[in-house]
Amino acid sequence: MRRNTRGPRRFAALTLMLGLLAAMAPAAGAQSPAGVRMVPPEGDGARYWPRWRGPSGQGVVEGTGYPDRWSATTNVLWKRPVPGRGHSSPIVWGDRIFLTTSRDRGRRVSILSFRRSDGALLWQADAPTGRAERHHGKNSPSSATVTTDGERVYASFGSRGMLAVDFDGNVVWHRDLGRIDNYHGPAGSPLLYRDSVIIYQDQNGGAFVTALDARTGETRWRTERAARVGWGTPIAISVGDHDELIVSSQRLVQSYNPSTGEELWRCDGMLREVIPTPAVGHGLVYCASGRAGPTLAIRPGGRGDVTRTHVEWSTTRGSPFVPSPMVHGDYLYQINDMSSIITCLNARTGGTVWQERLGRPRREGISASPIIVDDKLFVTNDEGQTFVLKTGPDFELLHVNDIGTRTLASPALVDGIWYIRTADELFAIGY
Repeated sequence: MRRNTRGPRRFAALTLMLGLLAAMAPAAGAQSPAGVRMVPPEGDGARYWPRWRGPSGQGVVEGTGYPDRWSATTNVLWKRPVPGRGHSSPIVWGDRIFLTTSRDRGRRVSILSFRRSDGALLWQADAPTGRAERHHGKNSPSSATVTTDGERVYASFGSRGMLAVDFDGNVVWHRDLGRIDNYHGPAGSPLLYRDSVIIYQDQNGGAFVTALDARTGETRWRTERAARVGWGTPIAISVGDHDELIVSSQRLVQSYNPSTGEELWRCDGMLREVIPTPAVGHGLVYCASGRAGPTLAIRPGGRGDVTRTHVEWSTTRGSPFVPSPMVHGDYLYQINDMSSIITCLNARTGGTVWQERLGRPRREGISASPIIVDDKLFVTNDEGQTFVLKTGPDFELLHVNDIGTRTLASPALVDGIWYIRTADELFAIGY
């Protein structure tokens, strides 16, 4: 009697095929080589708030002793008027606070310096005269947050170029990067990486990402881009034995060599209008798309087109339009500012942990990015209300603070004190 071997052979072939497919697919929870982390600021930057989203680059604050309750008068150490109009967030170094403003319908744009101890306005440094731009009602000619290395302050003013000043307000260099033609006006903040200032400008023709010498403003490298719309801020991450510059914008997330501008990898899946700054954790980079588009969890470290190989998970659940996502512990928090909803996701899998509404629903009602300090999550809406939540797997609203005025900028936190910019004033909140 002949033995039927077709069944075992088919089973063996199927087992081999499944094994090959499993080897080709990204494993759930897989980590990039040697882990992934944000490149930290150099020197004393970790002591202060030297850039957009703080020393962590993520809005996560180390240390304790920060008040979690305030109003227009409660726990206010001082408040000072801010001349002009702007939505850039404050940064802090030593006893200085820096932010930007615009006046004369955008014809005059400036860096302002305040004394941290009492809020006194110390000086203002104007960018050279140049092109004025049209801006969305929630944008302004001075929406980009400045950055500092403790010697110079670097500001991006779109078509007015990049400006570097010293701590006394003297102009060190100014660089004209050409006209920036983005229909809502530019807004992305510059990034300091080692001794380079990096910024990308996506626009209607001539989009680019570039690195300038921090001391002289001279071009280190410039790479052309195809995206026509984008208002985000790049981040620099360490991936095993090398660093990567991550740019999340129209349609694509792209990684560049921050020292040369060479593209390392690209990942498709984003939508058109992308604003949020990527977050990092668990070996993944979390990039939120425009409006109701997907959030992608991407494993960096690849080469070429990684769309099919390095996307760990994606979801449209709770994706933001403007506020940046943030990772804390096992969770990814996202603010859907089109409906005032906060979503807590499992950062490793993308599964929804909880989802709740913050206050009354309002379209495009939240502009500031959230902050986490003392295991509490702070979300501020455009009306100046800050919702204070407990972090973790259960939704718990602790209380709501109300500063009583329009607030679009994100805060800076140093040495137990909040520095909050509203439409017209700068507040110091502390004990």
